[in-house]
Amino acid sequence: MQPIIRVVDVWKEYSKDGQNGSAALRGANLEIAAGEVVAIYGKSGSGKTTLLNLLAGLDRPTNGRVEVEGQDLESLGEEGRTHLRRERLGFVFQFFNLLPTLTAFENVFLSLELTGKPNPVAAHRALQAVGLEGKEGRFPHELSGGEQQRVAIARALVKEPAIILADEPTGNLDTRTGDQVLDLLASHCRRFGTTLIVATHSPLTCQFTDRVLRMMDGLVTEEKTAPEKLS
Repeated sequence: MQPIIRVVDVWKEYSKDGQNGSAALRGANLEIAAGEVVAIYGKSGSGKTTLLNLLAGLDRPTNGRVEVEGQDLESLGEEGRTHLRRERLGFVFQFFNLLPTLTAFENVFLSLELTGKPNPVAAHRALQAVGLEGKEGRFPHELSGGEQQRVAIARALVKEPAIILADEPTGNLDTRTGDQVLDLLASHCRRFGTTLIVATHSPLTCQFTDRVLRMMDGLVTEEKTAPEKLS
């Protein structure tokens, strides 16, 4: 079976003053199957966010190839990558990235509007699924951090994406709330067969995933150590 994500010898270098600068990725390789819940684990600066940006088509590799659902992102062009993000990818971020002037319902509904499939019933159901029934009319500042992240999860899930990319989704939450959010996100993805990729520096996060890939010095390696013993 073809992997849903495939990264082949990917390098990402950032230039400085017109000269070659540091390389965030140095020949990274990985394959992820459909429906897997995977942690990309590594310290700050190890290349995790760069990798997620490449998988989302938000950035382009200096060398190498990134494939999503069998499609080479480079060959899709900018319009094709934008379509892929809207239709097939969901995103969850550390700082929630909710629009402050929109209610919880409106933040979730906007995700559907952008795909051209506005469905208020689906937006309500998504919020109910993450435990926010009755809070649909609240603005982000009226919600706790954990509730805001639940809105962000509902926003990602509502369009039924094939893949969800989560960049340090618990980095702005306390441990207990973070565990609740991770359990919710991972369980929903497993239930619906959604591929989930979580970038994290926390070994606790890895306990909620099926597989751990360690990032170090711009390379990706399969982690064999038990999550609770990671450092």
